[in-house]
This record gives sequence, structure tokens and C-alpha cells, in this order.
Amino acid sequence: MLENIWFNVNYGINHVLDINAYDHVLFLIVLTVPYVFKDWKRVLLLVSMFTIGHTLSLVLASYSVISVNAAVVEFLIPITIMIVALFNVFTSGKGAQREKVGVLFLSTLFFGLIHGLGFAREFRMLLGDSDNKIVLLLEFALGIEIAQVIIVFMVLFLGYIVQTIFRFSKRDWIMVISAIVVGLVIPMILNSDFLA
Repeated sequence: MLENIWFNVNYGINHVLDINAYDHVLFLIVLTVPYVFKDWKRVLLLVSMFTIGHTLSLVLASYSVISVNAAVVEFLIPITIMIVALFNVFTSGKGAQREKVGVLFLSTLFFGLIHGLGFAREFRMLLGDSDNKIVLLLEFALGIEIAQVIIVFMVLFLGYIVQTIFRFSKRDWIMVISAIVVGLVIPMILNSDFLA
């Protein structure tokens, strides 16, 4: 029993930290980079919105409520990363990330839905004929959340070091990291099967 739980939680952790599927990590980086440690509650809420969206789309897909063309989803995932990265570039230093729970949180939830759909096919294979789909989903979601908290902590810690020790301005830190991510997702968009 405990082995099964750990397998599912670990599967969630590995899903996020998989070096070959780094789109999840890139999304978390651009989502987190505008913040510092004292914003941890807000960041945790944002990341949780992403997990909720991700899990919701897995629930809908595993019960065959929705079915989406894989090529469309694989095209949309880097687009979501690009949108957040460009949002950072155009709003860095303007405090747009401080706004009340609204557009940023709803768009993060929506982007979570899209990212979840990208994983739905593989997840259905993991489920097989399991009766406990919801339990399995929750264990998997816990793994995702653990991995996301690790990544968020690393981004915040790196941001702290760069801004405190190396005296980077917060604005420059946001701009540089977001621009790097934009550079990484452009080939993902251009090479997607959807555009082929």
C-alpha cells in the first residue's frame, strides 16, 4: 500500500523534474522569477492554482470527459510559457505581479489545464483499469506539488543570491531569465507537430 502511494507521488515528482520534458520547469521559472522570499504565500497560491488546473484536466481526461488533439496541446504548452515570459518582460519593475488575485491566477489555472492535457495520454496508461482513479490522481498531484515547491525554492534562492550578492537589480533579473526562457521556447513552438 505504502509502496504504491510512494510510487505515484514519486511519479508526480519525476514528471515535473524530467530533464527531457523541461516545459513544466520553464513555466515554473517564469511564474516565480518576479517574486522574492517574502512573497512565498502568493507564489505558493499561484503554483497551487497551476497544480489544480493540471489535476483537473487529468481528471477530465481519465474519465474521458475531454479529448484533445495531442499536437494542438504540444503547441499550446510552449505558447503558455511564452505568454508568461513576455508578460514578465513587459511588466518587470511595474509591480503587475502584486495585483489582487485575478488575471494572473486565472491564467495560471488555465495554463495548468493545458499542461495537464499534455500529460493525459501517458497518465491514462499509468491508470490502466484502476478503480481508484481519484486516489491515484491525488497522490500524483502531491508529487507534482512537492517538485514544484522544490523548483520554486531554487528560483527564489537563486534570485536572492543574484540580487543580494551580485547586486543585480530585480528588474534585470526578471528580464534576463524571462528572455532566456523565451529563447528556449521559440524552437519548441517552431518544431511542434502542429506547425509541421
